[in-house]
Amino acid sequence: MSKIAFLFPGQGAQYVGMGKQLAASSPKAAELFQRAAEILGYDLAELCFNGPAARLDSTVYSQPALFVTSIAALESMREENPDALLSCEGTAGLSLGEYTAMVFAGVMQFEDALKVVQIRGAAMQEAADAVPSGMVSVLGLERDQVAAICGEARENDILEIANLLCPGNIVVSGSNDACERVPAIAEKAGAMKVVPLAVAGAFHTQIMQPAVDKLAAALADVPMSAPRIPVVSNVDAVPHDDPEEIRQLLIQQVCSPVRWEDSMRYLVDAGFDEFYEIGAGRVLRSLMKRIDRKAGFNNISA
Repeated sequence: MSKIAFLFPGQGAQYVGMGKQLAASSPKAAELFQRAAEILGYDLAELCFNGPAARLDSTVYSQPALFVTSIAALESMREENPDALLSCEGTAGLSLGEYTAMVFAGVMQFEDALKVVQIRGAAMQEAADAVPSGMVSVLGLERDQVAAICGEARENDILEIANLLCPGNIVVSGSNDACERVPAIAEKAGAMKVVPLAVAGAFHTQIMQPAVDKLAAALADVPMSAPRIPVVSNVDAVPHDDPEEIRQLLIQQVCSPVRWEDSMRYLVDAGFDEFYEIGAGRVLRSLMKRIDRKAGFNNISA
């Protein structure tokens, strides 16, 4: 019998039209978007369903939008495929997606998590606006090679590994000047491809430090429970049971590299062999194919 884990996407997976079919076919999903509008103070459904894309892509809006859409996909799944939902024994989420995983695992309530996600998105956007910065995807090199590239390209600026996604797919993040030095150095080191990413700024680096205090304040009074199933942390790629430890890891996550490949290997090594990507896009599926080709994979799309 398969051992099932649910995976939730992060920022970058958003697209105009996401959630529209869910809300049309599931009354509970539609209700979630209505509840979200009351909490956020704007019509999230209108933004997700009809755009404009430029607004949806903004960190301030994309984080709440992706979070609510993934929870809505879970509600739809609860109606259409309850057996898989009840059989799930572990979960993880990519960066922002970790909040969805926490709600699914019973650590946080939907309303509380959405309020935190709104503050998180706004604080990260503000930190990004304060320092001209970005992210660059480096394809085809190992971790130690990418770390060496960061060391060479950094000079007196900030440049750090931000996302360890899968073999040969690592994202670096830092100030614009350092990011601009990466392509030439990476190509000289043998990179297959170097792609600057269309993001607001250098997420998962020290540039996000100003967002930490605001996120910590937002999380301080949020009731948290021990997870009913393991939630693998982005920070150290293992699950945690202590709610206070989870709270600190969610704060730390903003400035720490996302260890997604290590997180997936933890689940595979723990016997998980059937994975569901729940929410917008199919990014996590493509990453898993590079991590473990034998893993079964399903998409519950938005």
